[in-house]
Amino acid sequence: MEKFEGYLFTALCSTNFLISCLLFSRVTREQREPYMDEIFHIPQAQKYCHGKFNEWDPMITTLPGLYLVSVGVIKPVVWLADLTGQVVCSTAMLRFVNLLFNCGNLYLLYLLVCKLHLREKTRTTSRRVLSALSLSTFPVLYFFNFLYYTDAGSTFFILFTYLMTLYSCHKASALLGVCSVLFRQTNIVWVAFCAGTLVAAKMDEAWRLEHTKKRDDKTPPTQVPLSLGGVKKVLLFTLEFLTSPVYMKAVLLVTWPYAVVGVGSVAFVVLNDGIVVGDRTSHEACLNFPQLFYFFSFALFFSLPVSLCYHRVLRFFQALKKQPFFFLLVAGLSLLLVWKFTFVHRYLLADNRHFPFYVWKRLFQRHELVRFLLVPAYLFAGWNFLDSLKSRSLFWSLALLVCLLAATVPQKLLEFRYFIVPYLMYRLHMPLPTLPRLVVEFLLYTAVNAATLYIFISKTFHWPDSAVTQRFMW
Repeated sequence: MEKFEGYLFTALCSTNFLISCLLFSRVTREQREPYMDEIFHIPQAQKYCHGKFNEWDPMITTLPGLYLVSVGVIKPVVWLADLTGQVVCSTAMLRFVNLLFNCGNLYLLYLLVCKLHLREKTRTTSRRVLSALSLSTFPVLYFFNFLYYTDAGSTFFILFTYLMTLYSCHKASALLGVCSVLFRQTNIVWVAFCAGTLVAAKMDEAWRLEHTKKRDDKTPPTQVPLSLGGVKKVLLFTLEFLTSPVYMKAVLLVTWPYAVVGVGSVAFVVLNDGIVVGDRTSHEACLNFPQLFYFFSFALFFSLPVSLCYHRVLRFFQALKKQPFFFLLVAGLSLLLVWKFTFVHRYLLADNRHFPFYVWKRLFQRHELVRFLLVPAYLFAGWNFLDSLKSRSLFWSLALLVCLLAATVPQKLLEFRYFIVPYLMYRLHMPLPTLPRLVVEFLLYTAVNAATLYIFISKTFHWPDSAVTQRFMW
């Protein structure tokens, strides 16, 4: 980090933390009592604060990573400041832990941007710093910095895990991956993604070696082939790679720390008789394939300032013209998946405090045909997703898509929090946007954050059968 860049980044970190503290103070003053899922998380953390590690709320579905870290942070502070009484492990103090994770996420995002875009020109100081700042204010993630949820800590450990993978510190990466799983069990998918990038690098090397021997093959090694012939070619090569003892030995030598974490996770699922540790009736896995389409739409909206342009739209129509049969096949498959595999969680239909409730009510419930009419938009959103990552290698893109499927499809509940990590992975690996586009992205995120926090604080309401104040949130 150059001296000027270091000063600039430090100033932005300090400013970001100061503004976040002011917003945190306002949110905490308005909502002093635990809200939504906090009614489970905060009492559980307070039990840990008092040394009651053998007591567990059966309604909690995640492992105790958040509570353990909170106690590890708060207890030394309490001892040093000689604090006593109700302030110890209070709602505000526990929520403040997520503001610390917010600072950590900003720093990790900056390091990831620098590491992933080493080949960019040297005159990109402002772009790197603004990219990190913008992503740290990604609306869905930023909102939960002010409540005691697992999202900030979960994202922190996943980003840290991936950063260590990029620096080839695989044992440290695997250990951090365990920490991420303790925050949310489904993070094992992103630990697998870290290992998958290493496998993808080996496969890309083998793919290039094979195609340099075939002078008649014009397929660029970094391009995802959007054709039936290309898909068949990749599948055959993958099968050949995975059945080769030489390649498998090379893969295992570098990925064994992640394999140990994976085996541990499988053992946990078997012994626990499922991935959820608490209330299982509300968290049943299913094949909800349209979740992938919802994510593509979500990613398109939040990446509009940095991903969409006239030339990309033009290329999409050129691709339609060039491969009409392939796109018709994909559209037909998408219609089938929407028809047969759309699941609606009862929470989505019943809880009017969450924004997805209104998305579903005002869009999907207008008419039963709406979900089918949206398929062309899904196709464009998915194509835009892939086209934005075309600078990445073939098998890296496939590794991301496989993990994206594993992270989204089994979820029955449509909740935007589940899209945080996959979106950040997508956005981090896009080519570094120009400064004007980054400014527009930051302004979009700032506007959304301002609107959601204002609505949460000011637009309260009450249910007919309850005197408790309700608030809108992600």
